[in-house]
Amino acid sequence: MPKPSLPVRLALLVAGTTLPLILFAAGIVFSNYQQERRNASQRVLETVRSIRLVLDAEMQRMTGALQVLALTDPLRNGDFAAFRRIARGFLDQYRDGGVVLVADREGRQLFSSVTPDIKNLPLRNNRAIIERVFATKRMQYSNLFVGAVKQQPIVTVEVPVFREGEVVYDISFSPPVEIFQGIINKQRPSEDWTISIFDGEGISFARAPNPQETMGKRATPSLYSEMLKSNEATLQAVSMEGVPLITSFARSSVTGWTVAAGIPEDSLVGPLWRKLAITSAIGGILLLTGLAFAVRMATTIARGEMLHGLLVEELNHRVKNTLAILQSIAVQTFRSASRSEREKFEGRLGALAEAHNLLSTEKWQGSELNDLVGRVLQPYLLNNPERIKMSGPHVPLSPRIAVVLSMILHEIATNAAKYGALSNDGGTVTLDWEVTTENAEPQLRLIWTETGGPPVTAPVQRGFGSRLIERSARDQLGGEATVDFLPRGVVYTVSCSLDGER
Repeated sequence: MPKPSLPVRLALLVAGTTLPLILFAAGIVFSNYQQERRNASQRVLETVRSIRLVLDAEMQRMTGALQVLALTDPLRNGDFAAFRRIARGFLDQYRDGGVVLVADREGRQLFSSVTPDIKNLPLRNNRAIIERVFATKRMQYSNLFVGAVKQQPIVTVEVPVFREGEVVYDISFSPPVEIFQGIINKQRPSEDWTISIFDGEGISFARAPNPQETMGKRATPSLYSEMLKSNEATLQAVSMEGVPLITSFARSSVTGWTVAAGIPEDSLVGPLWRKLAITSAIGGILLLTGLAFAVRMATTIARGEMLHGLLVEELNHRVKNTLAILQSIAVQTFRSASRSEREKFEGRLGALAEAHNLLSTEKWQGSELNDLVGRVLQPYLLNNPERIKMSGPHVPLSPRIAVVLSMILHEIATNAAKYGALSNDGGTVTLDWEVTTENAEPQLRLIWTETGGPPVTAPVQRGFGSRLIERSARDQLGGEATVDFLPRGVVYTVSCSLDGER
């Protein structure tokens, strides 16, 4: 698989840094949305409970006043003319919107606050609730029905009238719908909220918005099905206008009516999308800015690398020319020298050129010790690779150390090929190296061990190669080189500092 180009790598770096930040910011926005949604659901539920309490308080106040009317003597004794004056005092607080009726067990209207002419009054429409009043001897709250007098949808409060412990009449009060509408309007937090009051059968009789259009309509199926299951809940529902809502409802234990309220989903989802859009826009701008910067940096670096490459190529060309001139001078100078002396010099010059080639391959950034050893010893491994065994860790070398070590290894290998283990068919060489720490500086230690070569005898005098090894290790590498002429074979030990600035 080809290595990605520098611009692509920098672009991936920018994208890999920026995209997680964008996703993290988007996650925070979504987390805030979920928290706002939970807060909104709690706010809707608290609003519903508040409206229910206000509604219950109003109905209990209304019921208490009606119970007081039921205890008056004119009503209990059937003196409806006298009772009319008392009822008028009760109705004054509701202006002209409320109606008080008195009916017997059969639903005949015996009194109406609308007219004193009781002879022409029709029977009560909602006679089932009258029967419950007489049967239970307790007050009742009706569902929405069409009143016989007003011929309009109404709800009523029904209170029994007792005489000697028995129910003789049912006094009914139908409050103005504006009372319930006023409760909703006062408790409604804002214009985008939907609030409704439903009777015991889920029929709306007060609502905001569109109170007139929704009067007498049942709650939407999603809301109505939940109202049948529990007295209080929060859910996702759809309004009668088709608007998705976060809805809560609470049923009154006093009247059996249900208060429901909802806030549009769009009021939460809209800000979410706006925040996500802003986050994406800012993230996109940052990403594009980073990519542009990465491309610019990649272009600058590529130009620098191109210039560096040109300079290295020029250096290589000049060094090779210098080496070629040096070789030509050496040939002319050593024309009268022996073949052995010329080969020694040319071998050393070749080792220097080989080290230069290795560094040129790496653009003079340094090299690995493994590669250096392999190049220097390659001629001795062609026929029998098993003769030289090498082991040691990966050690990066600076250009200076690489050149000097290549010369040292060349001299050691040349001596082994002429006089030591590599001069016959049975000798072997083991080259080991390790990195240690001395005085907080890394130290390289190489050990060249020969076995199986000709009998070893210490030379009477040290040659140029031995002095080259010793002086190079000491003066160029800041280390030392020793040689032990053991009976089993020669052992060279070379140590040096790996500090590249030395």
